[in-house]
Amino acid sequence: MTRFSATSVVARSPWPHRAAVLLVCMTLVLLWVGALVTSTNSGMAVPDWPTTYGYNPFFYPLQTWFNGPRQVFYEHSHRLLGSLIGTLAIGLVATSWFAERRRWAFRLTVVALGMVIVQGLLGGLRVTHRDRTLAQVHGCFGPLFFAVTVAIATVTSGWWSKAALRLDRRAGRLQRLAIATAAIAYLQLVLGTFVRHVSTQTSIGEFRFFAMFHLLTALVLTAHVVLVGFRVLRNFADERLLVRPALALFGLIAVQLCLGVGTWLTHYGPPAWLSDNGWFANNEWLAHYTVEAGSAWQTQITTAHVAVGSLIFGTSVALALRSWRLLQGMPAPRSAERPLAGVTA
Repeated sequence: MTRFSATSVVARSPWPHRAAVLLVCMTLVLLWVGALVTSTNSGMAVPDWPTTYGYNPFFYPLQTWFNGPRQVFYEHSHRLLGSLIGTLAIGLVATSWFAERRRWAFRLTVVALGMVIVQGLLGGLRVTHRDRTLAQVHGCFGPLFFAVTVAIATVTSGWWSKAALRLDRRAGRLQRLAIATAAIAYLQLVLGTFVRHVSTQTSIGEFRFFAMFHLLTALVLTAHVVLVGFRVLRNFADERLLVRPALALFGLIAVQLCLGVGTWLTHYGPPAWLSDNGWFANNEWLAHYTVEAGSAWQTQITTAHVAVGSLIFGTSVALALRSWRLLQGMPAPRSAERPLAGVTA
């Protein structure tokens, strides 16, 4: 009995895709909570690892967890969510082992599992070594893992198989634009870690440099998102799985710009040239506005700014992969497929 058939390329199990989508959603939640940990300075609220104040983290007393200090609640929740993501990644690998025929797609799930392990170790070493640089690396690595989960969800979708039946050379320029957009979006996230993880050794000049570079990169990213959107709407208006991420990028970049302004205002207040002139100088709200460290507005807006940045990065990766798929034509031959677990040729 052979497992190959004429339709084996299209007829794929939906379970790897479902597992990947669940992992994407939960990873976004983890990124949000991780950003909240940094926004509230909760990174060292639990000083030991892998235990939590000497307890097995899964048996940490609920009363202490929920009724204790807010920083401990955020940090411990972050650790438990990380454990859940690791479990989901193991489930994705197991599901793909039994249901995914493509060797490279299965290997991608293994890469995702390896990244979860590395990210967990980075988070633990940040605690045990009390190293701010490790916190920055940890913050940069999380969005990379998110992008990999988005990639897995994209290549395991039903659309991915059906798209092999069409070939569109116009997707080449779109692919290059989407890849550049993803690269710029990730650069933004990296620059953001330098702005967020400011140490006592950071000079005002260094901070201003990273802040201005962050702002300039935001303008470049906005221009790229606009270019990508117009390219999709002009050449691929009938391809909804290209139009949707393009429109999503439009919306996300608009929200991100507003969150960026809000993040600056809640951390540093309005610029002097703005608050001292014209309508702003006579505005009653600005006249009484003061920056409150650790306020709800400050932490939530900043956290949302980081999370939306990861969403822009992930959406750009999905769009780049989908445009690349339209350039491939018919799929690879059967030799690129792997035997399913428990199935003999």
